[in-house]
Amino acid sequence: NRQHIHLHQYSCFAMKLAILATLIGSTAAFTASSFNGVGVQTSIRSSSSSTLKMETIEDLEVLALKLNPIVPAFDPLGLSRSNFWGSTQEETIGFIREAEIKHGRIAMFAFVGYLATANGWHFDWAMSLDGTPFPTTTNPPEAWDAIPDGGKLQIFGFVGFLEFWREVNSEKHYMRGGKPGEFPDFDSTKIPGGALNLYDPLGTARKQTTEEKANGLIKELNNGRAAMLGIIAFVSEAKIPGSVPLLKGLIQPYDGEIMAPLTKSILPHLPQFS
Repeated sequence: NRQHIHLHQYSCFAMKLAILATLIGSTAAFTASSFNGVGVQTSIRSSSSSTLKMETIEDLEVLALKLNPIVPAFDPLGLSRSNFWGSTQEETIGFIREAEIKHGRIAMFAFVGYLATANGWHFDWAMSLDGTPFPTTTNPPEAWDAIPDGGKLQIFGFVGFLEFWREVNSEKHYMRGGKPGEFPDFDSTKIPGGALNLYDPLGTARKQTTEEKANGLIKELNNGRAAMLGIIAFVSEAKIPGSVPLLKGLIQPYDGEIMAPLTKSILPHLPQFS
């Protein structure tokens, strides 16, 4: 019917966006301690201008060799040589570097979560205030569907808050000379123990040397790239059995809308889906 067609079109469009985000995240990598940089005159929301160090194509090529000597550079869409929204090439590189690190971190959480759910692991306490338990299904997308819309909206709201905090509280924005992937600490007087200091919750990274931190970032980038490929392979095989030959018969099929998390509640009531 018409509603199903609209939902399917939305799902396909969202899947394409997810694949594009993965490609953006796979363009090239940068480590703050290893780039030479170029001086850029820019204004940072003030009347004064300052010279900042920005990543360049040459820096990405150097790091690409450290990440994968076999594939020295991978940017089939030429994104690292683009100028997004009228910005400079260096500012665009800052944006795609932030996108790669962010998507890689999220994908690592998603990859581990998918495996945990598929193996029957779940929290034993109540999921909702009314006592509803966490879903026991071993099909991860179905487990997500079982979460009440209120819970999903809370997750979206929390992630949105983290995104807002990253954008407005960093010392320098990642498109203005700041470090891609850096997450500003929370005020410990308001959040005891810095529980939400996501980058270094245990404080171990602060004790590492500059070289150890650089090596850790390279490992994180490689793990993030692998996780992005892994999670998109999982959901692709679940939605289209046989689409990932290596996973054929290992992933439970799913007939829902993976890229439309509110399919059965909010979306059907929107005019374009009615």
